[in-house]
Amino acid sequence: MKIAHYPEHLPLIEYLAIEQELVKTVQEPTLFTWVVAPTVIYGRHQSAQVEVNEAYCAENGIAVVQRKSGGGCVYADQGNLMISFISPSAHSEDVFASFLQLIRNALAAKNIPAVTTAHNDILVGEHKVSGWACYTCPTGTIVHGTMLFDVNLEALTKAITPTQDKLAKHGVASVRQRVANIKQLTDAFSDIQELRAYIEDYGNKFTGAIDA
Repeated sequence: MKIAHYPEHLPLIEYLAIEQELVKTVQEPTLFTWVVAPTVIYGRHQSAQVEVNEAYCAENGIAVVQRKSGGGCVYADQGNLMISFISPSAHSEDVFASFLQLIRNALAAKNIPAVTTAHNDILVGEHKVSGWACYTCPTGTIVHGTMLFDVNLEALTKAITPTQDKLAKHGVASVRQRVANIKQLTDAFSDIQELRAYIEDYGNKFTGAIDA
């Protein structure tokens, strides 16, 4: 797997544009990580009016961006590691499942009891620590996700407004109840940059069949 590096501290929309350009010419599975200023990202089938507290975001300088992939609404800030994986394979379901398992295995290798779910999340215990989405292109597959390390959970709770029906599907009453920071659950990483370096190194050493 190739590890790519791009400029730091870009707006989230620019990292999404990097994914779109990279998938046009990618020849081998490629991973890159990034961190952004506070931003809410909602899926292609979602409505910001329903899923996002737009007034709160405007008052607090939180960007709101729609992505081309499906999945749910997420909040990211400097405590959230963003991970992009680009594959030249158009077998998106296989690529998606394989990469989520890779990330789960990376956490398990640090004795973090992570599991994947049918909702494309990664849980530790009952708490979501990572969420993922996938987008199929004519020339390959884009997989991207979040890994909560030390996210401002108060801002996350106020910025995202899922319906009660959606929360009920996950057996919780609030967003805050459902998510947790990795920092709360383990002392395996001293800060987000150590987590970032570990994920990149784990991916760089991986030689299994992920280009399905």
